[in-house]
Amino acid sequence: MPSAEILTIGTELLLGEIVDTNTQYLARQLREAGIDLFYTSTVGDNEGRIAEAVQHALTRSQILLCTGGLGPTVDDVTREGIAGALGVELEFKDELWKQIQERFARFGRTPTENNKRQAYLPQGAQILENAVGTAPAFLIERNDSVVISMPGVPGEMAYILEHGVFPYLEKRFGRGAVIRTRILHIAGVGESQIDEKIADLEKLPNPTVGLSAHPGTVDVRLTAKAASPERAKEMLAELEVQTRQRLGDWVYGTDEETLARAVLEETAVRKRKLAVIEKGLEGLVIKALTGQGNAFVGGEILNVGVKTQPLKDLARQYAKEVSADVVLGVELRAGAKKHELEISIEGLSHEHHYTLSFGGHILQAPEWAVNLALSVLRRELLKESSTV
Repeated sequence: MPSAEILTIGTELLLGEIVDTNTQYLARQLREAGIDLFYTSTVGDNEGRIAEAVQHALTRSQILLCTGGLGPTVDDVTREGIAGALGVELEFKDELWKQIQERFARFGRTPTENNKRQAYLPQGAQILENAVGTAPAFLIERNDSVVISMPGVPGEMAYILEHGVFPYLEKRFGRGAVIRTRILHIAGVGESQIDEKIADLEKLPNPTVGLSAHPGTVDVRLTAKAASPERAKEMLAELEVQTRQRLGDWVYGTDEETLARAVLEETAVRKRKLAVIEKGLEGLVIKALTGQGNAFVGGEILNVGVKTQPLKDLARQYAKEVSADVVLGVELRAGAKKHELEISIEGLSHEHHYTLSFGGHILQAPEWAVNLALSVLRRELLKESSTV
């Protein structure tokens, strides 16, 4: 199966007026279909720039998936752009115009004159039926490549992809390989430290390993490509064992598992209950833990502007007031050049108190603080001997 490329079209995307969810959706569907995706790009509603983007894409990809710009208005120029890129004219499709009229009739509407623009397609294009909307889709082959144009409306795009695009791709190119992924989540450890442990694994051609850093956490992405789901699963399992052997208990979960749930599982297995007091985070720690496990009994948000006792004293006092065995105290203090995070843990075998600094942007500081506080608590819980 050749590689694919995604081109989303729409000036509103470039202006940030709407979020491009189509690229993410298409990328995931291509992955599930075993089709490699190496490039994605966005271009505005400009005929010349669309033509240029299509021509450039076809120099490196055999499958180009375009979304957007197929409506009836003057600024919907995707058809013209693709025709220009391939050096052909637009031609009126009588059968397509009849489909458009019939579809409008089913919706209880009458097409306007400008809807006729949607019945014009590049010469040689094949119609892809859109049974859930009024914007026609099409594909046009050029040598060993194909340009596929779908509406930007997510529901219409998804329908056409499933019922028209993938059947065409399988018929023309055959079935793709199976691609499977697994994400290992790590908290409280830097990306460079992880890289030192698994650098050789990151150089593997298949399966592959990649790192993605976030404030306070790092994701290790494992990807396997094989001829069958069973073999891909085996390859992932083997790679995960190797990776976990290197990283140990740095790994707190996989895929959709959260750090908060991992913390509460460690709390529950020790038959403890956890409460939180926090300051300067607007309840983010409490919010993260809420609904993630029965070991969390609640928390209290302290006012930033009110002078209070030291955090460790407040944690100790709060432990006496609530039915909790462990209290996590967290305070984020924003500064001009760096931000300080204070963490106090009450109720374990000995007192834990930390003051850490963060030199990143203030907008990233809250997420960093929550993840770091939870990872510190998890680390200390792991050190405690289980009572089970």
